[in-house]
Amino acid sequence: MGWFKTQTSILAIVLAWVFTAWGYLFYQHNQMISQPMSSMWMPPSEPLAWRFIDFALVYFMWAVMMAAMMLPSAIPMILAFVRVCRQQNKATYKLTYLFTSAYLGIWLLFSGALTLLQWQMYGLAWLSPMMDNQNSISAAGILFLAGFYQFMPIKNACLTHCKTPMGFLLNEWQDGGAGAFNMGLKHGAYCVGCCWAQMLIMFVVGVMNLLGMALITLLVIAEKSIPLQSQLICKAVGAAFVAWGVALLIA
Repeated sequence: MGWFKTQTSILAIVLAWVFTAWGYLFYQHNQMISQPMSSMWMPPSEPLAWRFIDFALVYFMWAVMMAAMMLPSAIPMILAFVRVCRQQNKATYKLTYLFTSAYLGIWLLFSGALTLLQWQMYGLAWLSPMMDNQNSISAAGILFLAGFYQFMPIKNACLTHCKTPMGFLLNEWQDGGAGAFNMGLKHGAYCVGCCWAQMLIMFVVGVMNLLGMALITLLVIAEKSIPLQSQLICKAVGAAFVAWGVALLIA
């Protein structure tokens, strides 16, 4: 019963983070569709016009998106980590916090890369002021990149680690707070290696497209949880992305 109570408590905390992140995204989306363009903040369309506050706001947007989209898929790994901590009579809450924070930290670093990419895409006139893609060739290129990456061995290897939480923990286990943090970093790195190209698809469907966020989140969860060979899932999703890119070019 103690293990179940601990697991339920930690799950509730993680879900609270997830719902808070999604709540903020819904709020931002409603602000965008309800306010006149003249009264809302938007990233400057000229890269040289960006100030520190513009980078900070875009980064914060991506950081919240990454937390909202990727934390749900990490729940099986987090709960498996809790189970192992309880079995070893470890400081479960402290170690789980360190593990999860390190995992999120990797995605927060990736958010910085997405911020810089968005900054450059404005300079190339690939994004509209509302952060929608306005260049079909660039959109198709992103889909081809995401599609072809699905066929690469590194994608399959990273997904295999993400699909087997207990296997990952048994092979990578390190004791203590530093060990928990290192394992969180490693899991985050595998997760980014698995899903980074899929995150780029937000530049295709619209950076603040809530339906796009939800569908990519469900895709990531499905890839990690469907009991099929990871290589089969990767190729099926990759073929769908490539077909989507071709459709954009011939439309």
